[in-house]
Amino acid sequence: MASSPDLTIMQRDAAVRAGLAAGVEVRIVSAADAADPQFAREWDALAARASEPNPFFERWFLLPSLKHLGPGSQVNIKTLRIDGELLGLLPVSRVWNYYGYPLPHASVWLHANAFCGAPLVARGFERAFWGALLDHFDRHSRKAAFLHLPHLPAEGPVHAALDHVLCDTRRPAFTVETLERAMLAGDCEAETYLNASMSAKKRKELRRQRKRLEDEGSLSFERENGLDGIEQWIADFLRIEAAGWKGEAGSALANAPATQRFFTETLVEAARAGRLERLSLKLNGKAIAMLATFLAPPGAYSFKTTFNEAYARFSPGLLLQLENLDLLTRPGIEWADSCAVEGHSMIERIWREKRRLVSRNIAIGGPLRRAAFRTLMAYETRGRTQA
Repeated sequence: MASSPDLTIMQRDAAVRAGLAAGVEVRIVSAADAADPQFAREWDALAARASEPNPFFERWFLLPSLKHLGPGSQVNIKTLRIDGELLGLLPVSRVWNYYGYPLPHASVWLHANAFCGAPLVARGFERAFWGALLDHFDRHSRKAAFLHLPHLPAEGPVHAALDHVLCDTRRPAFTVETLERAMLAGDCEAETYLNASMSAKKRKELRRQRKRLEDEGSLSFERENGLDGIEQWIADFLRIEAAGWKGEAGSALANAPATQRFFTETLVEAARAGRLERLSLKLNGKAIAMLATFLAPPGAYSFKTTFNEAYARFSPGLLLQLENLDLLTRPGIEWADSCAVEGHSMIERIWREKRRLVSRNIAIGGPLRRAAFRTLMAYETRGRTQA
């Protein structure tokens, strides 16, 4: 009789955690080596079998990030291999200050346009990944005082496995930040969901705004996948965003050549990989609200949205999000992360659920370094509970 695949995974995971598997390696991959075609194929295969989806650490997102936003950062990719097979991946940087204090530490690498810090780990190997990674940092901590893990989804197998490893090894760790952002989930039709989210008075007001917008000309919604027309779509998005408050504040993607190149290359590569959905609200054939969503079954991530502020009185961004509720009935998608700031005034009027993310600091190194870590974290988290 053939052995059960699940049993094999459990046996290998237990062996790794017990230090009995001879083929366990944490390998460091540079940004340059990560672009190797063979590694890219392994990376894609890992993403396809990851226990939790995270598009921000997939090949088509992370490589443009490193290329355009990583220069000057000491970033490398930590990978877990067992008997040569790629089973885990996480970008890590060396950081020399911590919230303004000169405190060197290792940190998962995220930038201002990356919204989730969960590692890509093959299903069933979550504990093996954390155990091997933390052992690696114990041996190679160098000047790092601790490991910082930002924006981990609090509910899910990856974070649960981290808790198990920390408990089993009695390794000190502290939760230093918790946030909740809007999330879309459910198995109902869009209209049913909206009726439960928004008052009848507000729904009536939105219908009135849509009718007034229709009086301005021909109104249409367009949902697109693939590469056809993507260059023009990107150009329209960048132009609309730069013309609004973000452009005036200097935070629009087009305000800096690096972020503009990153955005352009990432959307093209996501579309090529079949992971991008583009949604537009058009008036007389011209986009006045736009949304780029990464599809990462069973989830989706609302990456970037913008609207033409000349039409703000019609709430085009909100009207676009009403159309986007069709994600609820899209095959293979069970939930969507808004990637919005906590308490976002627009999206939280529609999306009812919350996704909780935590940022954690983990002790690494020997007894003296861990003792210093406890003192430091006790000061930072005074009044809070160790986790």
